[in-house]
Amino acid sequence: MSVVIKEVQSRNDLKKFVKFPLSLYRNHPYFVPTLIQDDMNTLSSKNPAFKFCEVKIWLAYKDEKIAGRIVAILNSKHEEKWGKRQVRFGWIDFIDDEEVSKALLDKVEDWAREKKAESVHGPLGFTDLDHEGMLIEGFEELGTLATIYNYPYYPQHMEKHGYRKDIDWLEFRIKIPEKLPENFAEYSEKVQEKYGFRLLQARSTKRDILPYAYQLFDVLQEAYKELYGVVELSKEQVDAYIKQYLGFIDPDHIGLVLNDQNKVIGFGITMPSLSKALQKSRGRVFPFGIFHLMKALKTNDVVDLYLIGVLPEYQSKGVASILLTNMGKTFIEKGYKYAESNPQLENNHKIHQQWKHFEKRQHRRRRCYIKKLQ
Repeated sequence: MSVVIKEVQSRNDLKKFVKFPLSLYRNHPYFVPTLIQDDMNTLSSKNPAFKFCEVKIWLAYKDEKIAGRIVAILNSKHEEKWGKRQVRFGWIDFIDDEEVSKALLDKVEDWAREKKAESVHGPLGFTDLDHEGMLIEGFEELGTLATIYNYPYYPQHMEKHGYRKDIDWLEFRIKIPEKLPENFAEYSEKVQEKYGFRLLQARSTKRDILPYAYQLFDVLQEAYKELYGVVELSKEQVDAYIKQYLGFIDPDHIGLVLNDQNKVIGFGITMPSLSKALQKSRGRVFPFGIFHLMKALKTNDVVDLYLIGVLPEYQSKGVASILLTNMGKTFIEKGYKYAESNPQLENNHKIHQQWKHFEKRQHRRRRCYIKKLQ
């Protein structure tokens, strides 16, 4: 039977869309589900990005069963910033059937042509904080909450359908030492004394961190603005991220560096790995998933590094060393054995240099594909 592509138009359709990977990767040892409710919110009008993005969501059916899915996004802010009219695709999954993958990508390409786009690229989300990059190396490594897992046949399908590399992200597994080198703390203290910087000593996320939340996102936007595909977040998006995520992170896992005017100039956000907990909960928080997630937050030997950012004018003044020293101490105290870097652009050499003092291995690589339209 031929492939049928249907647009997602109801909440029930969206639930089917979001839950499709749970059946596609059932009992897979390395696949980590996303939080179902997060995807439901991200792919609905609750997401502030819908105010400036045109979005299409499709499911592929074969033999009357769901066989694939894909999202197409036309982000007006991307065109304004980068001067290119491009359609992004994301949330792409499909069975090992070239007819299915081609039908999904053809649908995106046809829509992109209607929108006068010059090319299609992805996997990308609405923002740089969404999942992005198709896995091309590291298929036998456990995924993370922040990343996409996919079968090895995905990249083969992409190349068969005319897609080529645009850029890659690298990921590292970093061994946490039993003890930090003495020069780490010494250098951190000298930098703070020389420039009047200080590390915020937070005991409560709500009381101590949230008052600096908007400054943190200001640093994020400035530090990341030249990276591939990054577009400015609206105030509504920042509000949503703060409400949805920031307030729930343990203050020990958030580092803020302030200058002598009490302004945020650098930050680091980490969390205990939720990978195994999400596998057990199958992406659900309630009714029983919350127990797996809470246990992972309290007892864990792996920590995920989500975001590290320093204002450009302070990047040569040792701010990163203050953050790394603080994170290192916290990780050792909490008994972490390894840290997952999560995706870092292959040409972002500054971020790669941060790990030069640690034992590490580059264990995953993921790719953003592109196809120019005729």
